[in-house]
Amino acid sequence: MNQSDFIAEVEMLGINVTSEKMEKLEKYYELIIQYNKIMNLTSITEKRDVYLKHFYDSLTISKIINLDNENSLCDLGSGAGFPGIVLKIFYPNLKIVLIDSLNKRITFLNKVIKELKLKDIYTIHTRIEDYARENKEKFDVVTARAVAPLNILLELGINLVKIGKYFIAMKGNVLNEPNFTNAVNVLNCSIENIIEFKLPIENSNRSLINIKKKGICPKIFPRKYSDIKRKPL
Repeated sequence: MNQSDFIAEVEMLGINVTSEKMEKLEKYYELIIQYNKIMNLTSITEKRDVYLKHFYDSLTISKIINLDNENSLCDLGSGAGFPGIVLKIFYPNLKIVLIDSLNKRITFLNKVIKELKLKDIYTIHTRIEDYARENKEKFDVVTARAVAPLNILLELGINLVKIGKYFIAMKGNVLNEPNFTNAVNVLNCSIENIIEFKLPIENSNRSLINIKKKGICPKIFPRKYSDIKRKPL
């Protein structure tokens, strides 16, 4: 996906693309390549692939929720900043928190935030369950992109979601998530919508799952996120 293709596809999502946003994305890409030489941020490094599989893919969340109507977002296991950094560039209205358990990735994210001069976006070096324990019902939207099975992510992160608001998982294929519906019911949530689609150009499968928090979740003792082996995207 070249930049012209990216702009066309993003505008088809109903998202405004400006030269300033594209300049920030280009600088972001350069930082990814620079830092990927010294730490394992992503196995995807070709520019056309980064624009498709990371930048565009991050923005497909707009298919399932209008982020212009939300105020705060938490990105669990943000890694190299997908979708959190990309969403901040295109939705400056959002106050965003990026959580990751590896300090090297947090150092990279802080560098990106500084270089791109992003405002109201913060990084937290911690385990998800520890942060959720101290920040219950704080966010309008909590996102998780690919990092672990959905039932585990929901169990770890649902306490962060305000009652009546949303946990959105971004997955390759929802058919590979057979156990998440039971977790949804146990955690006092409901499935608002599931959207399945294919990325343009390469036609790989993608799924978006929007889960609404209906009320207070039962007290649970989630497994440690640090026990989950995170696969680089």
